[in-house]
Amino acid sequence: MAKARDRRRTLDGFAEINHDAAGIDVGNAQHWVAVPAGRDAESVRMFGCFTADLHALANWLERCGIKTVALESTGVYWIALYEILESRGFKVCVVNARQAKNLPGRKTDVKDCQWLQQLHTYGLLAASFRPQGEIIILRRYLRHRETLVQEAATCIPRIQKALTEMNLQLANVISDISGTTGLRILRAIVEGERDPQRLAAMRDWRIKATPDEVAKSLLGNWRDELIFVVGENLALYEVYQQKVERCDYRIEQHLKNMSAQVDNNTNLCRNPERENGPMATLHHSTCEASFIV
Repeated sequence: MAKARDRRRTLDGFAEINHDAAGIDVGNAQHWVAVPAGRDAESVRMFGCFTADLHALANWLERCGIKTVALESTGVYWIALYEILESRGFKVCVVNARQAKNLPGRKTDVKDCQWLQQLHTYGLLAASFRPQGEIIILRRYLRHRETLVQEAATCIPRIQKALTEMNLQLANVISDISGTTGLRILRAIVEGERDPQRLAAMRDWRIKATPDEVAKSLLGNWRDELIFVVGENLALYEVYQQKVERCDYRIEQHLKNMSAQVDNNTNLCRNPERENGPMATLHHSTCEASFIV
């Protein structure tokens, strides 16, 4: 028996590193799970994706004596499973699917979950970095903010296209129609103002173009349907800006509540160019957050 076990432990020249390892093939509607042979009557089982199914999966792994689990980072389907397994005390190894598929030696009749289980048993999988706790929350806020900014940016080209069709060459005299002057003029146009001189009077003093040049750019072929397009996109843009402000507030509150585990005297993230800038608070807070254990 001992000799047979020794031969198994050195299968294909690799020694077993994780004796109590399982592999999970993560999917949208179902998860396939493999445990070492002999731990249960069925070493491979399928579970659903509902929360009750995930807890049933964790219960089965506990009964099988599993301590560590390898699963592929498939889309976002793995996140809920990861959090439940981690909360139940399992050591979870999230791996890149490409890494697992590119390793040689896989047999054709082995399921993905079994292949992951074998690789994890022999310590051949490298875990992807997964930040913990408050950093995950901060990252979600920041990613959502990035999405809002990108969505807001799509409104500006549509506004510019409508202005160009009316031959309103505002973009030729101001650098950014989404700036202070541009938004003032656009709001006035949507509200019904058509006088170029009155529109030009709304220019900010920092605009290099003269009032006459701005007024000249606002002589065009006014079209009601295009003004409507400008108004709709301007309204969307402003809604996105409000959402960005709300997201900024949540980020600021979360940064204030974070319990940084880094020495306040540490200057690892010092950047003199940013120390006096408007993003200084966010920069220093995120630097401290990056060192939280």
